[in-house]
Amino acid sequence: MTATRGRRLGTRGETVTLIDFSDAGELSNWAGINDAVMGGRSRSRLHFDPAGHAVFSGTVSLANGGGFASVRRQPGAVGTANASAYLLEVCGDGRRYKFSARTEDTFDGISYQCGFHPPAGIWTSCRLPCDQFLPTWRGRVLQGHPALDPARVRQFGLLIADRQEGDFFLAIRTIGFETTTP
Repeated sequence: MTATRGRRLGTRGETVTLIDFSDAGELSNWAGINDAVMGGRSRSRLHFDPAGHAVFSGTVSLANGGGFASVRRQPGAVGTANASAYLLEVCGDGRRYKFSARTEDTFDGISYQCGFHPPAGIWTSCRLPCDQFLPTWRGRVLQGHPALDPARVRQFGLLIADRQEGDFFLAIRTIGFETTTP
């Protein structure tokens, strides 16, 4: 994990980079989790592009009740108490994705998710406010659970589950967060 800090004019606070995918070694911390866990046929991978970023890519299949592909970072110290939003620097294919945060080290359990829809073919920064993350379990929104506490986050993930079959491609440079200005 790389932590860099920098001020940006006109923002809500300081920005901090948690994960920098220009380091190919970061990819060893990630693994694919696709609908094959329930009999589906989707596939995905996170690989390094020599241009200096990671690529989350694969194929979504609706066969056998499937329909999602994801990658998840192994548990670690990625929580921060003062985060107000997560920032992803990405270049998409026009499809909708989700960013997930988990507060436990377990494989299965509650995942806080926030959707984002980056434009196709353009590097952009997607700002995902922490108060917009919904608690989910196996794709279903849960009622009566506490809001995401960024201080407790242990795992991050990327997910595509837009109910559309076909190939997908999401390039990613960094994952970071924005702090709240006092």
